[in-house]
Amino acid sequence: MSSKERPTLGGTRIKTRKRNIAAPLDPAAFSDAVVQIYLDNAGDLELIAKSIESSDLNFSRYGDTFFEVVFTGGRTQPGTTKPDEGDRHPYSIIECEPKREVILPSVIYIQKILRRRPFLIKNLENVMRRFLQSLELFEENERKKLAIFTALAFSQKLSGLPPETVLQPLLKDNLVAKGLVLSFMTDFFKEYLIDNSLDDLISILKRGKVEDNLLDFFPPTKRSNEAFSEHFSKEGLVALVEYNEKKIFEVKLKEMKAALTTQITEEADTSEVIETVKLRVRDAKLPDIEVVRVVWDVLMDAVQWSGKNQQQNANAALRQVKTWAELLNTFCTSGKLELELMYKVQMQCYEDAKLMKLFPEIVRSLYDQDVLAEDTILHWFRKGTNPKGRQTFVKALEPFVNWLEEAEEEE
Repeated sequence: MSSKERPTLGGTRIKTRKRNIAAPLDPAAFSDAVVQIYLDNAGDLELIAKSIESSDLNFSRYGDTFFEVVFTGGRTQPGTTKPDEGDRHPYSIIECEPKREVILPSVIYIQKILRRRPFLIKNLENVMRRFLQSLELFEENERKKLAIFTALAFSQKLSGLPPETVLQPLLKDNLVAKGLVLSFMTDFFKEYLIDNSLDDLISILKRGKVEDNLLDFFPPTKRSNEAFSEHFSKEGLVALVEYNEKKIFEVKLKEMKAALTTQITEEADTSEVIETVKLRVRDAKLPDIEVVRVVWDVLMDAVQWSGKNQQQNANAALRQVKTWAELLNTFCTSGKLELELMYKVQMQCYEDAKLMKLFPEIVRSLYDQDVLAEDTILHWFRKGTNPKGRQTFVKALEPFVNWLEEAEEEE
């Protein structure tokens, strides 16, 4: 054997690596094929769904194109909602009547497709996001159809369609400024609430991360709580108006509590604290009863409670009452408000084991500081309506009540 010749093994086969040859991108042919299925079945969505399920179309590659055909009847030009070249069908969501009973079958049809091909949910998100960001390119009645479809999709719990990817794209400045977003969301709210509760709607808004900024749907020139109430009341969405008003109220109450907490903690002058509360009450139009509740909560939250030493807890509570008696007196201006304060004391002592035995001492201190009147205490003792720990507290307060009644008889 020549030294230049290399030995070989007889019968050895040399394997060559197979290359994955990608099919050419051809969304136009895919679109035409789907359109033909619509035409062959004359728009019958049940038959269309069956034909699509049995087809060998490449949905994993052309999912966006599929939903373009579903919504608009054919392909759309890249970056727009305008029709592209190619076949079209007249059975799309955009071409139907803007009525829920007409659009609902399309939602159910898409649901069937997604159950067989769950990966298509991302494509549905893509197309809906693109269309909602392009609302200005649709006619008014077409926008209404999109709003009805979106509401029905959430109402039917369309295969995990996430609210965030649908609602967030709407908050484009140019769409909001033109009033298109407010119109869309109004149609959406009205349609969704036909079959669902307000709590269901709020849940969707929370998941869509828009629950705290509903005013952002309004054009900047109309972005006020008054405009919100006026608009949705006129549209018959009173429940939504009431929800928003309650939310505003809770925010203002929270703000007042935060401001009051800061001043109490820093031991600000009583007159300064009173002025702060009055200002907040006037600006937010807070009910007197809520003010009493907040003031008491803040005062008690500021106390440095001892873990188990009852006497230290009693001294701390009584010292707080004495220190801020003028503040309590300023806002407990009627028997009704005084009674509410007693209920607050009752609930706090009932819910906190270390304060359970302090109820009579706190009530006595409030009486000594002229915050609670004798009539209020006697009314609570005889006719109080809050059952939480009542029997225990009535028994504990009985010696003080007997003293009050004896003093009354002597007079």
